[in-house]
Amino acid sequence: MSGNIRTQGGHGRLGSVLSGLAVAVGCVLFLGGFVWGAVLYQPYSVPTDSMTPTLDVGSKILAQRVDGDEVRRGDVVVFTDPLWGGAPMVKRVAAVGGDTIACCDRDGRLTVNGTPVHEPYLRPGPGGRTVASGQDFSVTVPEGNLFLLGDDRYTSLDSRTHLDEAGRGSVPRSTVVARVDAVVWPAKGLLDRPTGFAGLPGGISEPGPVRPLLTTIAAGGLLVLAGGAYGPVARFLAKRRPAGRRAGEREKVGS
Repeated sequence: MSGNIRTQGGHGRLGSVLSGLAVAVGCVLFLGGFVWGAVLYQPYSVPTDSMTPTLDVGSKILAQRVDGDEVRRGDVVVFTDPLWGGAPMVKRVAAVGGDTIACCDRDGRLTVNGTPVHEPYLRPGPGGRTVASGQDFSVTVPEGNLFLLGDDRYTSLDSRTHLDEAGRGSVPRSTVVARVDAVVWPAKGLLDRPTGFAGLPGGISEPGPVRPLLTTIAAGGLLVLAGGAYGPVARFLAKRRPAGRRAGEREKVGS
């Protein structure tokens, strides 16, 4: 008796290999993304309302670990200064070393080196009027220091509160531990870099790698789900094929 054998399996084996590869690559991307994020970012909880409406009290934020020398005007930073109590605090950089920052011009705006700064993120004050500060001041920031303000200029305890101290309210760049890139909860997403400081020397900082980081994690998760779903989906589709077609695809032996 002679036999002619035809087997199923070619496409099935290829699909299994590809699904396994998808799961493996997905795991690398997914887990690698989390490891990458843990190295670059530190989560914080905002303890006060001094940064409203940009950061609400209790907000969960992601802050990129950066050196203080990387900070630019307009950045929202996390810093720790013993003279300010020693606990991590969140404020916005309004001026850097060598700047003369003053408030307010006739339109209620900050000026940095004589240039008015547009700050659309400020919380309006009583009567709905938005001004950069409820108190007038003019300070030249020492080299290597930062002048920090909250976005709620009516309630924030910031550099204006410390004007009588040696640094004229500023803090050393070395006190900065991170720069805020995203608000996780409530889900406001990425924190925009303010354009009001863009025309000043040094410009503004580039966005952090939150977007590619989240893309990597999401792509990894999708690959894992797609690869893991291949087997059950393939079996489900096989069961739904007509009985005659399934029989023709099985191994056949003829004489």
